Amino acid sequence: MSLGSIFDIAGSGMTAQSLRLNTTASNIANAETASSSTETTYRARKPVFAAIQQSMLNPDQQGLSLMSEQGQGAGVRVEGIVESQADLQMRYEPEHPAANEDGYVFYPNVNVVEEMADMMSSSRSYQMNVDIMNTAKSMMQRILTLGQQ
Repeated sequence: MSLGSIFDIAGSGMTAQSLRLNTTASNIANAETASSSTETTYRARKPVFAAIQQSMLNPDQQGLSLMSEQGQGAGVRVEGIVESQADLQMRYEPEHPAANEDGYVFYPNVNVVEEMADMMSSSRSYQMNVDIMNTAKSMMQRILTLGQQ
């Protein structure tokens, strides 16, 4: 693995964590939206990630690195976003404008505490990828100054 591919790997991680953060923010924003039916009620969404092999990240390099020979990941990609299949919250609120004919209102299956933990985790993961990029940049700058002394 070359030093330059570190930027590709950390960049893919930043992209994935940014999407995770946006999805979490959307879940929190819709946590208390009410609906009169289960079909129209917002459902929590989660991104699904998969590892990218080194050969897919840099197709021009012929997989001579130790990591790609062992089949380990060299980045991350978003496979998609899935909706949670957990049960929706059904509350008896006959005075609510969105109540159905039986007086029930449906609320999303968003657990705000879990979403806050996801938000902290994705924020920290994003910051770690930024730190990796800064460290790699610093190392490259030091390499350039080796012959100047």
